[in-house]
Amino acid sequence: MLKKGFTYILTNKNHTVLYTGVTSNLPKRMEEHRAGKYATSFSHRYNLNVLVYFEEYNSIVDAIAREKQIKAGSRQKKLDLINRLNPEWKDLSVELS
Repeated sequence: MLKKGFTYILTNKNHTVLYTGVTSNLPKRMEEHRAGKYATSFSHRYNLNVLVYFEEYNSIVDAIAREKQIKAGSRQKKLDLINRLNPEWKDLSVELS
């Protein structure tokens, strides 16, 4: 059986930088982002730990394909995605179990 997958977008507290990522365990990945597990990573360097958008897939393969699609799009397309589902830019990680 294939692992589930998540495609997600993080930002910083001022919403100036966006990061698109993929994982099979979003709650665990958010803990890693907050803890700065990967000290030299882009997300750590820019303090990206506010989860403003995510999509869940039945397959990690589908999530990876979607991540590539989102990354290939413009910043405006990412902003449109976030604003459509999360217009207040709330931190969605508080809803993760």
